[in-house]
Amino acid sequence: MVGTAVTGEVRIAVAPDPVGSGGRLRVLAEDGSAAGPVRPVPDLAAEVARQEAAGHPRWVWAATDETYAWLLERAAVRPARCHDVKLVESLLLGHESRHRRPRSLGAAWARLHDLPEPQDTPEAGLDDQPVLFAADRHHLPPGTDLLEALVAVHAGQLRRVAAAGQPDRMRLLCAAESAGALAAVEMGREGLPWSAAVHDELLTGLLGPRPAAGARPAVLGDLALQLQEALGRQVNPDSPAQMLPAFARVGVPLNSTRSYELRSVEHPAAALFLRYKELSRIHAAHGWAWREQWVRGGRFRPEYVVGGVVSGRWATRGGGALQIPRLLRAAVVADPGHRLVVADAGQLEPRVLAAMSGDPGLSRAAAAGDLYAALALDAFGGDRPRAKIGLLAAMYGQTSGEAGRLLAVMRRRFPAALALVESAARTGEAGGIVRSQLGRTSPAPSADRFWDEDADSGDGASPDRRAARSWGRFTRNFVIQASASDWALAMLAALRRRLAGIGPEPRLVFFQHDEVIVHTPVELAAAVEAAVAAAGEEARRLVFGPTPVPIPLETHVVECYADAK
Repeated sequence: MVGTAVTGEVRIAVAPDPVGSGGRLRVLAEDGSAAGPVRPVPDLAAEVARQEAAGHPRWVWAATDETYAWLLERAAVRPARCHDVKLVESLLLGHESRHRRPRSLGAAWARLHDLPEPQDTPEAGLDDQPVLFAADRHHLPPGTDLLEALVAVHAGQLRRVAAAGQPDRMRLLCAAESAGALAAVEMGREGLPWSAAVHDELLTGLLGPRPAAGARPAVLGDLALQLQEALGRQVNPDSPAQMLPAFARVGVPLNSTRSYELRSVEHPAAALFLRYKELSRIHAAHGWAWREQWVRGGRFRPEYVVGGVVSGRWATRGGGALQIPRLLRAAVVADPGHRLVVADAGQLEPRVLAAMSGDPGLSRAAAAGDLYAALALDAFGGDRPRAKIGLLAAMYGQTSGEAGRLLAVMRRRFPAALALVESAARTGEAGGIVRSQLGRTSPAPSADRFWDEDADSGDGASPDRRAARSWGRFTRNFVIQASASDWALAMLAALRRRLAGIGPEPRLVFFQHDEVIVHTPVELAAAVEAAVAAAGEEARRLVFGPTPVPIPLETHVVECYADAK
């Protein structure tokens, strides 16, 4: 299993020394209290590797992205499980409607002792400074013992998990989030195979030869000139302040320069501007300068931030790992004798809605394979595009135009599914919170967050009412998106464990939302595919219980990422 606590499970708290390679360990009881003396060790990484080989304890540490990264630098150790105090604290604060409280070890320790809470510092990239594990790094008061504070905070977290409304689900969420942190460190270290030669060829084909620093590539320069000719005046395409009035002068009023708005414009300048924006984004986010910063030793090595989005989705500390453009995916090439096993869960969020709501009609559609096609046959006269619009309108709260009319059909034909999301929307509109399947909690609304100035404008509603509706759309989707994150994290944790059972060579190298990539020797590709399918099924059972709704992972075994789509 990925997650719930097992009776008799051994937990060991870990505190690396501020300098050197040693550290201290302490075995913990089932309730998190100390069950043995503090044991100093001169080589902490070697001792963790030895203990891991002996029995797979659950390692308890302040933050996986610090401690585990430090351990991996020193030994080939791959812990099966851990308890990440920082990530668990964030989950528990959210569950207790205290999202905005600091989550560091020091802040959690201060709350235990009714002391003022130190504010978190902005997260930065990992470094090798000698104070990495000093107490002040975790905002502990001077003289506070790091291991003692870790043990106390961890025990307090176990008590809070037990007091949650559904403690077994919260235990699973904390375990999956912590396992995701292990995978994130490993993927950042392993890196996604990246061919500089192919990347350079792609960039040159798209943008022209590499320009001098600060200059536009030739293709962007040509597009800028064509755009100026189409608009009849000199403009800087990188300046919305210049582009909006330029379009207005040729009879095309725009509210913004966003791509979705430009796609509805028939003026020839719009197509040129869209192409300029696409290529400019590639040059800025994944161009030559990006490669020099992020690709080392033939690997793209991003720094993932687990739980970086309130819904549980990951973020990155730069590098754009979660937004690799399709035009550049040909640069992701497996090593000789290896393959990429690319797996993604299609139609994940609609399937999650079906599983959570138990709606009979939507569950039947999900079991049929192509959910949208089955939905079309059931309720939309076989029109798949209209069925997709109707279901997305239900999940995202679209009420205008055709989406609003199709939403009425959805409400009649799939009442349980619509009741779930509309209840979540009403809760958000009233200023309440909603939870994912495992208990990840939405933040409470505030005046400066999730304000949609364009929402429901022109209907006479007051600003407060428009803000409430905007927040209701957020909570409507939160229950689905956050529950999809629950499943994805459980799947990732199960897959990581199953890959370890195959051997040391298959490695997770990429994860985003509903997609994973495993880099594996050719001869192990079939075993990896089987592990992916089993991990997806295990996550479905753990997160949603006995539901008939399948969440299939489609796999492709390829040499190049671009060939998987």
